[in-house]
Amino acid sequence: MATTDRQATTLALAHALSAAERGLAVLPLSRTKLPALRSPHHDDPGPACHGACGRFGHGVYDASADPARVREMFAATPWATGYGIACGLPPYHLIGVDLDTKSGTDAPAALRELGLRHLFTVPDTVVVLTPSGGRHLWLTGPPDVVVPNSASRLAPGIDIRGAGGYLVGPGSRTAHGAYGTLPGTAHLPPAACPPALLRLLLPPPRAPHRARADHGHGLVHFVLTAHEGQRNTRLFWAACRAYENGLGPTLAAALTEAARHTGLTEQEARATIASAARMTGHRP
Repeated sequence: MATTDRQATTLALAHALSAAERGLAVLPLSRTKLPALRSPHHDDPGPACHGACGRFGHGVYDASADPARVREMFAATPWATGYGIACGLPPYHLIGVDLDTKSGTDAPAALRELGLRHLFTVPDTVVVLTPSGGRHLWLTGPPDVVVPNSASRLAPGIDIRGAGGYLVGPGSRTAHGAYGTLPGTAHLPPAACPPALLRLLLPPPRAPHRARADHGHGLVHFVLTAHEGQRNTRLFWAACRAYENGLGPTLAAALTEAARHTGLTEQEARATIASAARMTGHRP
């Protein structure tokens, strides 16, 4: 392993242990921002295991604030150059607001507009700067409220990391660069999520069956009418909405067929739908 990789691993472990001291549950990440530990059930078609087997390799379910366990995980992954911070766990019940600035989006402006429209202001809190110029805002939620993961549901470029999700921790180094804390925010505790914003983060109430069915037809039509250059984006958006409304498994086949009709391959469509399921906290 190159010296720079060893240094990145050492720094990542140091930052991960520092986060664990604050009570944050962490796990090692590779340069791709994915969990560094390979699943021990990779070739096992059985039911999902969330760590009951006692082995490492269960993604965010490996996350721990126990220093000994953190060191053990990093010892098993000498290629790790970063760490993730699990959201939704005590004591903070962390909610991550990921503000993207790629692809011409201005997520910070969209969040400010939401604040004006719904009468909330994001308080001073920990802000992590991403290599692409984006920002992660750390907020806390009530212990009895489960905030799901979502992608661009609030507005284009605003992704939410909630229960079952994780944030790349400051001090991590990925293939695209390093994550660092915005000066002046590292010492702050994660601030409480404003109630008006929290209401926006929760999934809408389940609609009656007929309304849900109509919504499903609308999502399929949305994918069918995609033009070249927007096919994958439309499919991902529609699949996210389907899973958030409890229609994911029901609509998966129809969305796949619609995507094939627009020119995507079945493999591409299935991979995009699976990504949407994971993003919204569901198993594909």
